[in-house]
Amino acid sequence: MTTNARLRALVELANSGSVRGAAESLVVTESAISSAIGSLSAEVGVPLVDRHGRGVRLTPAGKRYVDYARTILGLHAEAILAAHGEADPEHGSIRLAAVTTAGELLIPALLASFRSQYPGVDCKLEVASRTAIWPMLARHEADVVVAGRPPSDLRQIQLRAVSPNTLVLVGSADTHRGFEPAEATWLLRESGSGTRATTMTLLEELGISPPQMVLGSHGAVVAAAVAGLGVTLVSRQAVHRELQAGTLSELPLHVEALDRPWHVVTQSSSTGSTELLIAHLLGRRDLGWRPAGNPLQST
Repeated sequence: MTTNARLRALVELANSGSVRGAAESLVVTESAISSAIGSLSAEVGVPLVDRHGRGVRLTPAGKRYVDYARTILGLHAEAILAAHGEADPEHGSIRLAAVTTAGELLIPALLASFRSQYPGVDCKLEVASRTAIWPMLARHEADVVVAGRPPSDLRQIQLRAVSPNTLVLVGSADTHRGFEPAEATWLLRESGSGTRATTMTLLEELGISPPQMVLGSHGAVVAAAVAGLGVTLVSRQAVHRELQAGTLSELPLHVEALDRPWHVVTQSSSTGSTELLIAHLLGRRDLGWRPAGNPLQST
């Protein structure tokens, strides 16, 4: 078994929490997983897993090593994509990751437009919370991320494009009558959501502790707001149709405008196919992106 296969076995063990789960994910036998991790431990020179009850768990050394394993695998995949993209960018691959709202609101139009011009490029998309996608970029598991502003400690990246995004408080059409922020039920996104984090900060700034309901996704909180279950902070773009139709109304917030622009971020050294995507989104004004003022290159 190659070193890459051994690393993947360890990563899948960490992801699933069991040898059986890793074997099912990689479609191999459990003995193959055990053998791969045993060989990897011998190669590294320290135990990476130990027995825990009837199963196994990562040792402290294994937990540290698996972070490097993810990066090594991500870099290897990126190297392959870069080689193919350099040889023939119009027939390469791009790994995109986006936060949920961007995945629902911005990515479909972008990919439809891009694929119509470059049908030979294979685009893979992962939609998750911001706490999941930024580590993907750090581990080189994604070539492009579409989300809010990247964490300040993220290394070796470029900020390529931005798009306006204003958060507004909305509720059902009847909510305006006698609306009191401290008394209304606030509908929250899932843990790890950037919008949820902004909402919690806003409540602190307002000095209120209103009733809260966690629904777990963008679509769920919007549907709940339309149904009159409460109010929610959301991108104005994302509820444009509901606001126009009158099924939602924008509620007053006595704070500065909550501008949270969308960002397109890539690796500092991006593939040829990725560069095609960036050139495309900046060349199409109807997609709503503009060049970033200063490329963000952390070292």
